[in-house]
Amino acid sequence: MSDYKIIWTKIDEAPALATYALLPVVNAFTKSAGIKVETKDISLAGRIISNFPERLTDDQKIPDYLGELGELAKTPDANIIKLPNVSASIPQLQSAIKELQAQGYDIPDYPEEPSTTEEKELQKRFAKVLGSAVNPVLREGNSDRRAAASVKKFAKKNPHRMMKPWPESGSKARVAHMTEKDFFETEKSVTIKDNCSVNIVFQGSDGSAVNLKENLALIKGEVIDASVMNVKSLRKFYAETIDAAKKEGTLLSLHLKATMMKVSDPIMFGHCVSVYFKDALEKHAETLKSIGADVNNGLADVLAKLSKLPADKKAEIESDLNKVYETRPPLAMVDSRKGITNLHYPNDIIVDASMPNVVRDGGRMWNKDDQLQDTVAMIPDRCYATIYKVIIENAKKHGQFDPSAMGAVSNVGLMAQKAEEYGSHDKTFEAAANGIIRVITTSGDVLIEQKVEKGDIFRMSQAKDAAIRDWVKLAVKRAKASDTPAIFWLNENRGHDAEIIKKVKEYLKQENADGLEIKILSPDEAMKYTLERVRKGLDTISVTGNVLRDYLTDLFPILELGTSARMLSIVPLLNGGGLFETGAGGSAPKHVQQFLAEGHLRWDSLGEYCALVPSLELAAEKTGNIKAVVLAQTLDKAVGKYLENRKAPGRKVNEIDNRGSSFYLTLYWAEALAEQDSDPDLKSLFSKVCNEIISNEEKIVEEFRVAQGKKVDIGGYYSPDAALTEKQMRPSITFNRIIDSI
Repeated sequence: MSDYKIIWTKIDEAPALATYALLPVVNAFTKSAGIKVETKDISLAGRIISNFPERLTDDQKIPDYLGELGELAKTPDANIIKLPNVSASIPQLQSAIKELQAQGYDIPDYPEEPSTTEEKELQKRFAKVLGSAVNPVLREGNSDRRAAASVKKFAKKNPHRMMKPWPESGSKARVAHMTEKDFFETEKSVTIKDNCSVNIVFQGSDGSAVNLKENLALIKGEVIDASVMNVKSLRKFYAETIDAAKKEGTLLSLHLKATMMKVSDPIMFGHCVSVYFKDALEKHAETLKSIGADVNNGLADVLAKLSKLPADKKAEIESDLNKVYETRPPLAMVDSRKGITNLHYPNDIIVDASMPNVVRDGGRMWNKDDQLQDTVAMIPDRCYATIYKVIIENAKKHGQFDPSAMGAVSNVGLMAQKAEEYGSHDKTFEAAANGIIRVITTSGDVLIEQKVEKGDIFRMSQAKDAAIRDWVKLAVKRAKASDTPAIFWLNENRGHDAEIIKKVKEYLKQENADGLEIKILSPDEAMKYTLERVRKGLDTISVTGNVLRDYLTDLFPILELGTSARMLSIVPLLNGGGLFETGAGGSAPKHVQQFLAEGHLRWDSLGEYCALVPSLELAAEKTGNIKAVVLAQTLDKAVGKYLENRKAPGRKVNEIDNRGSSFYLTLYWAEALAEQDSDPDLKSLFSKVCNEIISNEEKIVEEFRVAQGKKVDIGGYYSPDAALTEKQMRPSITFNRIIDSI
């Protein structure tokens, strides 16, 4: 029996810690079927290290594993289990660099304001690490994301308790968005007729010309878009909404995605900070400029940079900033105990994770007194802000959603071949002056042009024809398999969507969709249709572009299941391999903080458990390995028992945590293997393993329990020490002996 290889990604934060507990079990079980599980480091620290080999010793160097996996994803042999990784903002990047430097790595500082050619090149080099550096490389297929049947069944039978009622007396909660000159209004889109190369060129009003992007290859049939965010209108929107929130007596909150949209959204975030704190920031503008304070990195960056000033000047500016709160609406809090507001850090602003919580919490967010309060949620651009308006108005009218009765909303998402839709980082620019930005072929034909004013944000995006065709095919396949309506969320009045709709209609004709309910609706109408079905307990497939894939696969799972980490995400790769994603990691930082303080890790590895099932099924399909089939079937059974017996991690110290959860998953998997009769060898082996675990269960659980309740040192946050982390995540000598002897 030859070895078959599954790649397990080494990533960041809580899922990385959990891997130390789970992966030894996975290796022990799968090696009995001739399957080898190999790790590849694509963590933020690992990506930084691999980017600077010339500055490191041989022992410190790490290969470009992300590049390797990107190539593997294009082959039929790919079988990758991809855990959630950090989409780094600049502050996160700087923190990781500082930590690596303290560990002896000769990593250069990130140049925030590059002035020399060398610094500009260094900034470009770091750009490979920032934002969503991982996902576009690995996602060589479209997304099929849904709750596993056992997970959804359990959630309805045992609904989560986080839903809070919408006030019967009425709610002031609302979504605020721009009404003009946003990305939605300005978007222009074309379908490429023939293979070509283009330049993105800025033509200044003074006659100057600058190439922003050169020789970008485009393929026949792909859809390209270009849109502009007018910053004068953006700032006007912020100012008007701030004033309105003050009059309405609500919290003010901002919802962007600065981690993913690493060029455009930090700028939009910075404008909100500068408008809200306008009086103080303008008063001290020259001083703040001299110390390099950058509002795009949040209020926290401004406050941190004040340490460069004399104590009296620092105190003066801090006082002026604090005075602003007296005349502005209160800000939603990220951590009220520490005084961390919604505008402190751009990486805390993750719209797909934050807006579901607004719905879940009855239209409210936490205020400075650690109380829930109605919020005005600012989502500047209208492309998708309005879907949140629809669901909030629905909840106001019909009340809170009931997880015990909700229908399931799964998703088929267009993301293959770097399908961008909302603009990639290397084609997003802040206009240096008034003028026009054009997308021009190298032969001189202007495909798209946009007028810009100084400071406006221009972005261009691409979606390949083959990816769109596969997306339509996958939607039809899922609709057939589940006998569920599939709704394409596309707006004919938006430039990008209008081009996509033409292709969807064409490719649906080529699929056998007879008898299926397949609709094309604008996002607002699709949301209304879906919510109507959800409240009736009926399932619906949302078929969306990459942005709504992000948004909806957090929104509905958080309402249905209590977390999006419990979703099954299967990416059938275009060339025959498979990528299996394990759920969202938005809460991972808080989990790590608790673990370091109390030795309790509440991360639930259910996403990893579920992802391993189809990964093993793919291994069986590719090799005809019957043992792999048995492992998959029994693991699926074990996951069901894990849920039924409520072995998910508790939130508080001395309750069961991730380590105990993975122990019980192991026990149930061994039990299922011992009970099956399809493979005598596996039955014999795991009958012994099962008996030994059961006979030592009480001792093992006690060893896990005593490991909690004290501070933990793992030698780092972004780059923890492997030996220290393993010691903390595998604290049961008894359990380790059993697993390591399989």
